[in-house]
Amino acid sequence: MDEPARSEPRSTPGQIRLTSPQGRWVLTTTVLGSGMAMLDSTVVNVALPRIGADLDADLAVLQWTVTAYMLTLSALILLGGSLGDRYGRRRIFVIGVVWFAAASLLCGLAPNAGVLVGARALQGVGGALLTPGSLALIQAVFHPDDRARAVGAWSGLGGVAAAVGPFVGGWLVDGAGWRWVFFLNVPLAAVCVPIALRHVPETRERGAARAHGFDVLGAVLGALALAGVAYALIEAPGRGVAPGVLVPALAGLLLGAVFIGVERRRPDPMLPPQIFTIRQFTAVNAVTVCVYAAFGGFFFLSVLQLQVVAGYSALQAGTALLPTTVLMLLLSARSGELGQRIGPRIPLTVGPVLCAVGMLLMTRVGPGASYVTDVLPALVVLGVGMVTLVAPLTATVLASVDVDRAGLASGINNAAARAAGLVAVAALPLLAGMGPEAYRSAPAFAAAFRRAMPLCALVLLIGALIAWLTVRRDVLQPATEEPCQAECTYHCGVAAPPLDPGEQGPPERTTPP
Repeated sequence: MDEPARSEPRSTPGQIRLTSPQGRWVLTTTVLGSGMAMLDSTVVNVALPRIGADLDADLAVLQWTVTAYMLTLSALILLGGSLGDRYGRRRIFVIGVVWFAAASLLCGLAPNAGVLVGARALQGVGGALLTPGSLALIQAVFHPDDRARAVGAWSGLGGVAAAVGPFVGGWLVDGAGWRWVFFLNVPLAAVCVPIALRHVPETRERGAARAHGFDVLGAVLGALALAGVAYALIEAPGRGVAPGVLVPALAGLLLGAVFIGVERRRPDPMLPPQIFTIRQFTAVNAVTVCVYAAFGGFFFLSVLQLQVVAGYSALQAGTALLPTTVLMLLLSARSGELGQRIGPRIPLTVGPVLCAVGMLLMTRVGPGASYVTDVLPALVVLGVGMVTLVAPLTATVLASVDVDRAGLASGINNAAARAAGLVAVAALPLLAGMGPEAYRSAPAFAAAFRRAMPLCALVLLIGALIAWLTVRRDVLQPATEEPCQAECTYHCGVAAPPLDPGEQGPPERTTPP
C-alpha cells in the first residue's frame, strides 16, 4: 500500500510517540507557534522605556501597550479553543500564526502610540487562535503515556521563549531599535507554518460534524467587560475618582454580570458553566489566576526597575533575567515527569512559595545594586519556583477534562492566566501608588516597586494555599475505567485513556444530561 502524501500527514490522534520523528516535529511547531506569543508577551516589556521616550508616552500608554494585547487575547482565547476543537486544531493554529505575524509587522511600523496600541490588540486576536491550538494539539495527538512529558517539554521550551524575551528584546532595543522586537515574529512564523502543514496531523472534536453556533456575543461582552475595568484601573492614578474613571469601571462590572448571565442561558456557550462543576478543574484555574497575576505584575515592573532605578541598559536588563531561562530549559521536562510521579499538589504548593520568595528578594535591587549579590539570588529562586510550578500546572488543567475538550480547557486556562496578568498590570501601579510619570523618576519608581513586590508575593501565597487544600495528588494518574454514571458529566472523559479512532465505545456525551 502506498504511503500517504507527506503534504497531508496521516491523522493518528492519541498514538504519536514523543521520541518519533513526527512527534518531534509536532513539538517543534507547537513550541514555535506558542513561543511567538510567549516571547512577545515579555520581549515588549524591555522595550517599554525606549517606546515611551520615542513616542513621548506616559506610564498609562506603556500599560496599554501591554494590556491591549492581553485584553483581546484573554477575551477571545476561549473562542479560539472552540474553533480549533470544531474546525480543526491545526487549521486554526496556522491561521493564528499568520495573523499574529501580520499584526506584529503592523506594530513595528506604527507611527504613533495609538496605532501601536491598536496593532497590539490585533496581535492578541492572533494569539487567541494559536495559543490554545498549540497545547490542544499536544494533548490530542500524543500517546497518553507521553502526554505529561510532552506538556512538560512544551511548557519548558515555551517558558524559555517567555524568559529569553527580555534578553532578545534588550539586544534588539539597544541595537536595531525597539521596532525589531515586533519584526522578529515574521521569520518565526515563516518557519512554523510549513512545518505544521507538512508534519502535524489534523485533529478535531469527535462529533464535530454537527452544526454548532459560536458565542460571538459572549466574546464581545467579555472583551468589553475587561476593557472597562482595565481602563478604569489604568486611568485612576492620573485622574482620581472622576466620572471618566467610575463610569467605565461600573460599565465593565455590569457587562461582566451580563456575560455570566448570557453564558448560563446559551445552548452552546463559549464558556460552558457546567465545566466548572469539575472541582479539580476549577481549583487549578484558581491557582492559575493567582500565579499569573503575580507573574504579570512582576515582569512588567522588574525590567523597568532594572533600567530606571538600577541604571541597566536594555540589553543588561534582559541579560539579567537569563538565569530563569537556563533553569526552565534544563529542568521543565523533568518537572512534568515529577508531577506525574508524585502528584501535582506538592509542586503547585512549593512552586508559588519559591516564586514569592524570589519576588521579595527583588526588593533589594536599587541604585548601584550588585548583580551577583542582589539580582541573581532573587532570579534563581524565582526560576526554581517557575520550573517547579509551570509544567505540573498545565498538565493538571488538561488532565481534569476529556481530551475532546482539550481546546476548551486550554482556552479557559489561558484566558484565566492572561486576564489575571492584564488586571495585575492595570491595577498594580495604582495599588503601589505609581503616578503617570513615575517611570521617569528613579526614586519614585523604586519606592513604588518596593510596595508592589510584597503584593505579588501575597497573591502567590494565596495560590499555594489553594493548591494545597484543593488539588488531588492522583489527578495525573490514569484511572481505572468505570461505568459512566449520571453525575460524571464532563469528568467522565478522564476515567480512562481515550479510545483509538477505530474502536467502538458508548455514544459521546459532550453536554451534561
